[in-house]
Amino acid sequence: MGTLLKTETVSLLLGAGASVDCGGQLIGSVPLPVERMLNNQGITGTQRPRLRRWLRALYLAVRYAGGDDNTSVSREAILARREALDREIAQPLRVNLETVLATLHRWRSALPETGGRLRIDGALPVDIGSSDLDECIRHVTNTLASACDLPTEDKQDGLATYGVLVRKLLTRPLNLKRVNVFTLNYDTLVEQAADATGVVLLDGFVGTQSRVLRPESYDQDLYFPAETTEGRVHRFDRVLHLYKLHGSITWTGHEPTLENPYGVSSTAFTPQQTQPLLIYPTPAKYGETLGLPYSELFRRFADAIAQPQSVLFVIGYGFGDEHVNAIIRQALAVPSFTLVIVDPSPKSAFVTKLREQQDRRVWVAEGPTLGTLAGFVSCVLPDLQDEEIRKKVLATRKALGELQPAAGGAPHGE
Repeated sequence: MGTLLKTETVSLLLGAGASVDCGGQLIGSVPLPVERMLNNQGITGTQRPRLRRWLRALYLAVRYAGGDDNTSVSREAILARREALDREIAQPLRVNLETVLATLHRWRSALPETGGRLRIDGALPVDIGSSDLDECIRHVTNTLASACDLPTEDKQDGLATYGVLVRKLLTRPLNLKRVNVFTLNYDTLVEQAADATGVVLLDGFVGTQSRVLRPESYDQDLYFPAETTEGRVHRFDRVLHLYKLHGSITWTGHEPTLENPYGVSSTAFTPQQTQPLLIYPTPAKYGETLGLPYSELFRRFADAIAQPQSVLFVIGYGFGDEHVNAIIRQALAVPSFTLVIVDPSPKSAFVTKLREQQDRRVWVAEGPTLGTLAGFVSCVLPDLQDEEIRKKVLATRKALGELQPAAGGAPHGE
């Protein structure tokens, strides 16, 4: 693993699983914290609770998306569900949140831009107005973004793992390329860990008072000024490249201008801010990656892992996005490329196919310890500086051992 970390081009791809220890949510089901927040927004009053129409539309979408057949959409059942959520005895709805959002968007696409109602006959009839669907989609996406404000209060310790990860990545020799951290997550855990350890992130944004996206800034580097008569400069050792492939909760969109050609700025996230600029898990996400600025970020992702002598560490990503898998599949055509997958229990068809190929360039770290970010960082990923010190200590001990006199022999010099 130390040899891989010394590869010319080292990149990481972080998925939702890398944020779990900090309170991040997986969308293989409807996360209970997300559902609880939606219920608090959609049900008002205590004596005579008022149920918003958009909340019933959400549970209709859950039922139609193929979730638990026992999911009821009656007023009484939704109110009972809220009580169970408040008492923390509810079980997660067994349906992928992405599938629920896809259902809502499919229903909305069947209606005109303004006005109209969707009616579906059957055992579970649907009768929803376009405004209710718009409000439901807005609440779900905003709540999902708010759930990415990490770490949560009870998961503050998880941020320490990111700090160790950043520190170990920076032990690479300075003559090698900067490490690329690509993430599909909306949270700011990497940024917080970098701030805590004094690391500079080249994240594509420039500016002081107003930070705007300028991807050409990735081509810049940082050096110490010359301090000797020879005029030598020294490379700054605490720098990483960060690419938020699906956007961030700190991003907001604006009308493009000469000063802000992509129309993207970055500010501190607050739950009350306007909707952040994200690629949400909806049917439109594949098309959104083709538009700016995401297409530029994905181009740099593809270029980085296709370089000769390149390694990609995939941590917490379940290979559920085909537009990401296609880029990794393309990189596997490069003979010197190495892929390291970190997953507690890899079940995707993508990983299964790779294992069938028995390609020695593909490594899989799995299990409850090595398959997690915390376990991989602490047990597998080496600290190259410690490794160099250990080698020197062993070499010194070996040299001293050779100086020891043989048993019963005279000491040296006698």
